[in-house]
Amino acid sequence: MYVGRIVAVGRTTGGANAALYRVSSRSFPSRTCVDLGGKLAIVPREGHEGDVHKNPYIAYNCLRIAGAWAIATNGSQTDPIAEKVEAGMPVRDAFAAALLTLDYEKDDYSTPRIAAAVPLEGDTAWLGIVRHDALVVKAVPLVAGRAAWLATYEADDVSEAQVCDFDAADAVAAARSAVDGPGFRDLVNPVTSGAALASGRHFELGTWLAT
Repeated sequence: MYVGRIVAVGRTTGGANAALYRVSSRSFPSRTCVDLGGKLAIVPREGHEGDVHKNPYIAYNCLRIAGAWAIATNGSQTDPIAEKVEAGMPVRDAFAAALLTLDYEKDDYSTPRIAAAVPLEGDTAWLGIVRHDALVVKAVPLVAGRAAWLATYEADDVSEAQVCDFDAADAVAAARSAVDGPGFRDLVNPVTSGAALASGRHFELGTWLAT
């Protein structure tokens, strides 16, 4: 099944919270996730830089650390959400404000904007989406060995059906799990992924190239 971009929140069996982001794409597969120091970005691979002139939505910061939170999204909403959280706004409100303001992407598919947030410590994460027909922001309990996910197509609502096994020894393994881990390996057209994994008093960032 093709579900497009994916965000996920989870907790390892050892109790470390994680935020995951994955690009799945049929139109622009020549992209990668890069670490820019404190944030991850989706950019065209070398030789495909001109793709940004074909579609303005394919390059963006996809994961950013905001104080004690890791924020993952599929577009330009990453930064305003992170900035609002850093300024002290509750995650729920930051999601709602940024997603409603930016709205779904005005491309050929009316692609929803999705977002995920996990705390460095704590038992509650957040998932959110703005579609052409709805704005949904929901709290998600963090359970050891499990991850909850949301996608731009098909799986475009926060649902108990979109929960899978999850574990990772480090941030790179967490990023890889969004490509070939339980619950994700059967979702087609993976391109690249990134993750933030709680490690002591900070988040560790990792990336994975699927193709």
